[in-house]
Amino acid sequence: MMRCLFWASACWFFTAAISLGKLSVAKIFSDHGVLQRGQEIPVWGRAESGSQVIVQFSGSKKRATANREGRWQVVFSALEANADGQSLIVEGEGQKIEVQDLVVGEVWYASGQSNMEMTLGSCTEKNEQISERASEPANRFIRMVKLRNPDAPDVLEDLPREVSWRRDSPKNRQSFSALSYFFAKKLSETLHVPVGVIEGSWGGKPIEGFIAREEFDTPQLKAILELADQNQLEALKELEGGVIVRNSAGLPGRIYHSRVAPIAPYALKGFLWYQGESNAGAGEDPRNYRFKTAALVRGWRRLWANQELPFYYVQLPSYHDRVTGWIRLREEQRLALSIPQTGMAVSIDLLDQDIHPSNKFDVADRLARWALAKNYGVEVSVSGPLFESVQREGTKMRVKFRHTGKGLIQAQKKGISPPVEIQSVDLEGFKVADQKGNWHEAQAQISGHEVLVSSRLVQVPVAVKYGCEGEAQNARLYNRSGLPASPFCSELSLLPWERQE
Repeated sequence: MMRCLFWASACWFFTAAISLGKLSVAKIFSDHGVLQRGQEIPVWGRAESGSQVIVQFSGSKKRATANREGRWQVVFSALEANADGQSLIVEGEGQKIEVQDLVVGEVWYASGQSNMEMTLGSCTEKNEQISERASEPANRFIRMVKLRNPDAPDVLEDLPREVSWRRDSPKNRQSFSALSYFFAKKLSETLHVPVGVIEGSWGGKPIEGFIAREEFDTPQLKAILELADQNQLEALKELEGGVIVRNSAGLPGRIYHSRVAPIAPYALKGFLWYQGESNAGAGEDPRNYRFKTAALVRGWRRLWANQELPFYYVQLPSYHDRVTGWIRLREEQRLALSIPQTGMAVSIDLLDQDIHPSNKFDVADRLARWALAKNYGVEVSVSGPLFESVQREGTKMRVKFRHTGKGLIQAQKKGISPPVEIQSVDLEGFKVADQKGNWHEAQAQISGHEVLVSSRLVQVPVAVKYGCEGEAQNARLYNRSGLPASPFCSELSLLPWERQE
């Protein structure tokens, strides 16, 4: 069974070095790091049981006694943002540790699979426009992509090896997550404070590996954990909403054990997430992904003992028509917006022939909008149109949306330039279903903040969908803030999750 992460009601989380008797501080604290402003700052580590530990930072001194297991923790009061590097000093039993050049600003944890992991250097190789958007803000990043611990059945008490915060520079940034880089850049330029991103992504891995084991105790997910623990991987693959486990890192909780739990309770502002490809590929069943997302969020928030931590994620982009699971998974991601304090960056309009689209600039901008508006009080539009309801009016369907802002437009997006409005009567990308559940191409017109949809072949429409193609080439519905509408289907039962031969 997985060890409990909580110490009674105090909810202490310790992830310090495993060695007993030697003074240490958790590995997430390294030179050039960023500490979260405006929150209490826990600092923890290990020492000889019963020994006294003194920790100093920013003019404050805290004392702790290592408990029976050799764990200690202190908590500093909330600090204002400070871009001037300071040292964290840890002393005890004649030993001294100094962590240098720590700044105070905003800290986010970013995870997912290869589209989160994709480096700025890889993006600029594919798209020269991306390099033009790079600059040199005073931000710092830490990557855990080399921590390969797929076989850890229990929560690790600390990161399995040393990791290092790195300051932004023209050389360093090439190996940073491009999405994390542009997200931090947007925040720092708007808020004028240092921003740090802790990245714990792992390419090619399903969401199950990132979810805490105890969060699988729901009607939709319980069978996944049971079959995985029994090593019945073929049965797990065939399960409704199941998963293909290609290696042990995809088993429930495994990545959570090594890349999420070991860094708590490091003070942070919220979470970023870009994943889904490995739950919606060939032979993979995307159903129940919204419940898996809810379990992921619950577990992460529980770990940090804060159910208000924001969670902002990326909806899968347009990709190959043969991968029909992506269509259904995008719907699952849209429906996951019912989880409190979440936001979704739509990327259906950022066309690319690669499963790893190079335009992480717009994706990051759309994620940052959620954070700026919801967490920092900046007045900015957060989302494009999101399906709200549909009403039949004779032979037409009237579609209503949230986040329409100053109205709907049809526009064309090219590269990283803003979308350009198209002066056209007909809006593409819509289909309607007849009473037999068959879909037909439809004519659609914008009517203020709504869209009217109809087909000459359907006298009694029962459902409408938009952008529900693997490679949606004509997703051109935006609001006047230049943010794209999410794909949607008004009747999920009529949207297949796999190709029907």
